[in-house]
Amino acid sequence: MSVEVHYAIDGPGDGAVVLLSNSIGSTLHMWDPQVKPLTDNGFRVIRYDARGHGQSPVPAGPYTIDEVGGDAVALLDRLGIDSAHFVGLSLGGMVGLWLGRYAPDRVSSLVLCCTSARPGNRQMWLDRAVKVRAEGLAEVAEASIIRWFTQAWRDTHPAEARELREMTAGTPPEGYASCVDLLSELDLVDYLPKITAPTLVISGADDSALPAEHGRLIAGGIPGARFEVVEQAAHLGSYEQPSRFGELIIDHIKAAS
Repeated sequence: MSVEVHYAIDGPGDGAVVLLSNSIGSTLHMWDPQVKPLTDNGFRVIRYDARGHGQSPVPAGPYTIDEVGGDAVALLDRLGIDSAHFVGLSLGGMVGLWLGRYAPDRVSSLVLCCTSARPGNRQMWLDRAVKVRAEGLAEVAEASIIRWFTQAWRDTHPAEARELREMTAGTPPEGYASCVDLLSELDLVDYLPKITAPTLVISGADDSALPAEHGRLIAGGIPGARFEVVEQAAHLGSYEQPSRFGELIIDHIKAAS
């Protein structure tokens, strides 16, 4: 069953809609650097907190990809939007794969960032879920910042790194753990050849969480998909290299419009 996720809207009311979907351990604010470039190009930008994150409801888990994907469709329904250009990072990118497979009429194009169709490492995810439910997110938040950003970025943006660490630390433990449970079993590889939306896949060259090989697998499986690797970008590449990610996203959406 879908939940009514929290969302924010920016940009002109008559612009083509771009729907932005966040990663585990973040909120819609992870997309802050992308809002102005998109709205300056005339797009109506809708960001939302995935279930269990930010200000969205935290239903009991574990969650399924059908439920998390269904939340995005339900949001479009609530807002009266027939279709949108979808941009997702990590878990958000996996939602994009689900939409491309099961709700193709709702996505005008897909941009899948720093994500995977088959994350693997089942026991690692299960162990993390147990730890978070027992101890909260303080330690996980510290480790997340190391995965999200290169050392060079953390050294030159200490205040932002602290803010983003607090964003993860403030995630409801059950919401985070339930999404981690989802990743432990996820395998969307069979979806790939059935996706018809114009698709751009972007990986970070320094992403240790989901290295570029994951993006290459997705792009190789989706007919006509394009693959890009952004240098000096770790897992939250859209935040670390906003200009390059923004350029790639906007060019792809314009070409698909």
